[in-house]
Amino acid sequence: MTIGAGPRGPGVLVIEPMGNAGRFLVEAADRLGVRLYAATHKDVHDGYPDWLRAALAGVCATDLTDTPRALGDMDAFCRQHAIAGVAPCFELFTPLAALLAERIGLPGNDPRLARAARNKILMGEAFADAGIPAPRWAVAHDAAEAHRAAQARELGWPLVVKPAEQGGSWGVSVVDGPDRLADAVGAAQQYTHAHPHGLKLDTRALLQEYIPGGEYSCDTVVVGGVAYPLPVVAKDTTEGRYRVETGHTCPSGLPAPLVRKVQHTAARAALAVGVRHGIAHTEVKIPPGTQTPYVIETGARLPGDNLCEIVEAATGVSEAVAHLQAVLGLVPDTVPSRTDAASIRFLLPEHGGVLRRVAIPDLPGTHSEVHLRPGEAVPEPADSTCRIGHVVARAETADQARGLADRVVARSRVEVG
Repeated sequence: MTIGAGPRGPGVLVIEPMGNAGRFLVEAADRLGVRLYAATHKDVHDGYPDWLRAALAGVCATDLTDTPRALGDMDAFCRQHAIAGVAPCFELFTPLAALLAERIGLPGNDPRLARAARNKILMGEAFADAGIPAPRWAVAHDAAEAHRAAQARELGWPLVVKPAEQGGSWGVSVVDGPDRLADAVGAAQQYTHAHPHGLKLDTRALLQEYIPGGEYSCDTVVVGGVAYPLPVVAKDTTEGRYRVETGHTCPSGLPAPLVRKVQHTAARAALAVGVRHGIAHTEVKIPPGTQTPYVIETGARLPGDNLCEIVEAATGVSEAVAHLQAVLGLVPDTVPSRTDAASIRFLLPEHGGVLRRVAIPDLPGTHSEVHLRPGEAVPEPADSTCRIGHVVARAETADQARGLADRVVARSRVEVG
C-alpha cells in the first residue's frame, strides 16, 4: 500500500521513522534534497504527527513483524519508487533493514551480524569474539537461573539486569544484592512484545557486571566498512535502582587521548555488530583510575535523547545527514565546523501521578520543550518515559553549557499529584 508521492532527488526508505530521531532525518533529507519514504504499519502511520506525514514522499504500509511479507512488500515498493538507500531508524528493525538492503542490492549492514545490534545477548557474544572490552554477563530464563548464573559467573554486586531486547532503559535496574534479584528479573521480562508494532521480543534476562565510573556515548558513521568517528558525549543519570538519563553534554570533557580511545573502541563495537553502511550509537563506561572504555551496548541507529541536536550545536556535524549519506554509499560529512558546547537536561518527576503544572524559565542561550501537558499521566521515574520536558543550553565550554542547563532545571517548577 502506497500513501502519497512526490518527486525529488534520490529516495531513501526509512524503516519506521517514528521516535526522537525521525525529525532529524526529515531535516537532513531536506538539506540533502533526498526523497524520504517510510515503511511502517497502517495504524502506526495513522498516528504520525502532521509534520512527519507531510514530509514523506510516500509510505510502504506492511507488517514489519512478518519478515517475509515485509521484505516482499518493501522490495516491490523500492523498485517502484527507485529507492537508492535503506535507513534503519527504529532499533528493533535494524536486522530487517540489513536484509532488505542485501536483497535489493543497496548499501547496508551485514545481515549475518545485524541481529547482534538488537539483541544484547548476541551483542555480548559479538563483543567477546572481537575482543572488545565489555562487562562480564550471563543469561537467565527466570529468577532461579539468575541466582545460579550470578553466583557461577561471579558477577558480583551491584548487578545490572536488563531485557535481552528493549530500549529507553525500559526494564533495566541495578540491584545491590541477591534479595532484589527476582524482582529485577521480573521487571526485565515484563516486555513480551514491542510497542506499537507488536514485534515479539526475546524475553530472556541479561545479567551484566556493574562497571563503575563515568558514562559516555560515541556515535560512529560507517561507509563501506570504513569507520568515521563522531564526538564523545558525557552522560548523566540518576542513582539507585533505576538509572534514568538526566542529561548529555558535548564535548565530553575527557582528555584528547582518551577521547580517541573511546572513538576507536566505539568503532570496533559498531563493526562487530555488522554495521557497514550507516550509523551506530555506542555507550561506554570508564572505571575510575583507568583509561579503558568498557562498551555497555551499541545500536545500529541514530541516537535518541536529542543527541543529534546536541552534537550539531556543539560541532556543526549533523549525524542524520551523515547517516543518510552512509546509506546512499557516500562519504559522510563528519568534520566539525565549530568548537562550541551544548548540554541537554531532562525534567524528571519525583514520583508518578498526574501532571498538575510545569513551568520552564526562558534564559538566554537556552530553549526548552515540554513533553507532557497538565492533566496527563506521569509514569514512575523508572525509565525515559517519565520525562516531563527538557532544556538545551549552548555556550563556549562544556562546563558553561552544563551549568546553564542545570540552572534552568533548578528554576523550573513541576507539580505532580
